[in-house]
Order: sequence, then C-alpha cells, then structure tokens
Amino acid sequence: MLILSLLILVLAAACVLAVRGVRADASAEAEPLAVPEALFAPESLEGVLCAQLMDGEITRRQYVRSMAGIAARDEERHPLTVPGYDD
Repeated sequence: MLILSLLILVLAAACVLAVRGVRADASAEAEPLAVPEALFAPESLEGVLCAQLMDGEITRRQYVRSMAGIAARDEERHPLTVPGYDD
C-alpha cells in the first residue's frame, strides 16, 4: 500500500512538472501562428452567400431568394426520387 501511494505521488509530481513545462514553452512563443486567408474562403455558392450575409453585403431577403433559386435549380437538375413511390 505504501509503494502504491508513493507511485501515485511520483506520477502526480511528474504530471505537474510536465504541465508547467508545456505552459512555459507555450508562453515563450511570442509570434502567433500565421493562418492563410484562403483556408477560410467559402468553397461553394451557399458558402459565398452566407459570407455575404454575415458581412452585410446582402440582406436576409436577398439571401433567402438566392437560396430558393439554388434549391429550384438543384431540383431541376437532380430531381429527388423516393424508392417505392410511383406517381
């Protein structure tokens, strides 16, 4: 029981020292990470519309109208068919 208690104390001390070392390494880095702007660029028409809405370039009504147009175009190009349902 004594050996187990000592082992737990040693492991706890090692964890505390490791965390302090990680924090010291993290605080030593003064230069922030450079993230390319292209990483956050929208990759679809819906993403472009959402970005425009968030930036205030278009109104909510324009966004809804554009999304409805996209949905209508998608329905025309790729109609949804439900298996087992015949007209």
